[in-house]
Amino acid sequence: MTLIKSLLTLTVGITLLASPYGHAEDYSRAIEPDSTVVTEHKTTINGDRVNYTATTGTQPVWNDEGDAVAALHYTYYKRSDVKDDSTRPLVISFNGGPGSASVWMHIAYTGPVILNIDDEGYPLQPYGVKKNPYSILDVADIVYVNPVNTGYSRVLKNEEGELPSKDAQKEMFFGVNADVKYLAEWLNTFVTRNNRWRSPKYLIGESYGTTRVSGLALALQNSQWMYLNGVVLVSPTDLGIKRDGPVDVANRLPYFAATAWHHKLLAPEYQNMALEEFLPQVEAFALNKLLPAVARGGFIGETEKQAIIAQVAAYSGLSEKAVEQNNLDVSPWYYWKELLRGEGKTVGRLDSRYLGIDGKDSGSRPDYNAELTSWLHSFTPALNYYLREVLNYKTDVKYNMFGPVHPWDRSNDKTGENLRLAMAANPYLHVMIQSGYYDGATNYFDAKYTLWQLDASGKMKDRLSFKGYRSGHMMYLRHEDLESANNDIRDFIKTSLPGKNEAAKYPR
Repeated sequence: MTLIKSLLTLTVGITLLASPYGHAEDYSRAIEPDSTVVTEHKTTINGDRVNYTATTGTQPVWNDEGDAVAALHYTYYKRSDVKDDSTRPLVISFNGGPGSASVWMHIAYTGPVILNIDDEGYPLQPYGVKKNPYSILDVADIVYVNPVNTGYSRVLKNEEGELPSKDAQKEMFFGVNADVKYLAEWLNTFVTRNNRWRSPKYLIGESYGTTRVSGLALALQNSQWMYLNGVVLVSPTDLGIKRDGPVDVANRLPYFAATAWHHKLLAPEYQNMALEEFLPQVEAFALNKLLPAVARGGFIGETEKQAIIAQVAAYSGLSEKAVEQNNLDVSPWYYWKELLRGEGKTVGRLDSRYLGIDGKDSGSRPDYNAELTSWLHSFTPALNYYLREVLNYKTDVKYNMFGPVHPWDRSNDKTGENLRLAMAANPYLHVMIQSGYYDGATNYFDAKYTLWQLDASGKMKDRLSFKGYRSGHMMYLRHEDLESANNDIRDFIKTSLPGKNEAAKYPR
């Protein structure tokens, strides 16, 4: 395939092409395989002035024959007042889905701009962005990558003008292992083009992005010979670590308790406790009492069963009748519908602080996800405005907040084990998990369980850490957690950088 390269470089106030669209006869709603737009900016982070460049554009995905088979859109922020970037960390950021663009953390968490939202994360008009005073750009450069069919990233046609078949696309891009393989190759090209081989490198992923970066940690080592200093898992998935049956049931209760605490539905003895003081009590009950009770099923003694039902109800905010009717196995979907049923409200899946209204109060699950509709309110217009009018990247290709990537091949998911292997083989590699207490999709206690199972030997637990926040899946939407979560990443980067002449080896 002949690769069409469009190398467009812009600086603020200077345009090198008269029109981004060309003549009508040349019009095509297709993304350029290889393009760049560069703008210059300045901001203030934690009180210090930071000058930086933003490079947004596309870079090809190459197949084994050297042909461009897809174009990935990315945005790369680089501090421009750093002369030597050999010790300057590079953070590579992915979101999840699968099928979600790298928009959420880009313009709401770690990047130099954040959404125009209120302090709790709710939409405000006019839609747009503002400077992020807590961005990690002061300590690290950041690239946000959109996998195939998300954002502006697309599969490319061959030289006959045809797209690969659906089956061929799935084999190349749309599965746990295919995703990791092509992204590892793409990152090799990106790091090479931008001369970042000597820089300390970090991966950060959110939701399914944690599956992605856990797999990439080993793939980059084994197939690209690229070693990392850290991996940050934001609201992680199970990473292929099973937690079925009684474990799955028991692990939900601390999340239920956090949600009930937030909505002030608990008895004073619990409600008057600080959340961080209350939750360890619930966690201990979930592990030591609820888990074995669910494991014994219908053969648990009646007295013990009623005591367990009463305590689950007391912690979760549900009635004892509701808990008993579900045989202690209260599904998240039922919980989101049931908790505030008496008030005619539902609670959000990804963030239970958000409230919804259903057509009927009856039923076993909400009509819609209250939090996601709220987020799309503010993210979609802000992102489209920001890329076009601030970063000067103009295209008629639609920005896919959620792109067509399904059916996704989830078979042979060993990403958690791959992350463990990457850590074992690389003494420099540290891992941090960040979770919101009100996230019901990837709940925080499941995240703790995943952390515990990542290293069953306990030999690497000094390189594994967990941080919790009083918010949901996107903990950074709450202003207080935006600051603390960014500071946690900043501290993680600083503490995981080896000292001068500190060798990567295990002591005896």
